[in-house]
Amino acid sequence: MAREQKSKAKMEQMKGKAKAAVGRTLGNEKMAAEGQMEKSKGDAREAKEKAKDVFKH
Repeated sequence: MAREQKSKAKMEQMKGKAKAAVGRTLGNEKMAAEGQMEKSKGDAREAKEKAKDVFKH
């Protein structure tokens, strides 16, 4: 389960980063903001999983 969540976090981060870059390139502020939000969501998920790993050991 932890691996699944970690990979999901990485995918959210990559997808968000790409979406934000495309949004900035196109001048679409809404798309750039949505991309940044997705990246932040992935960052938070990754931090949660890392914290769980610390307490697991």
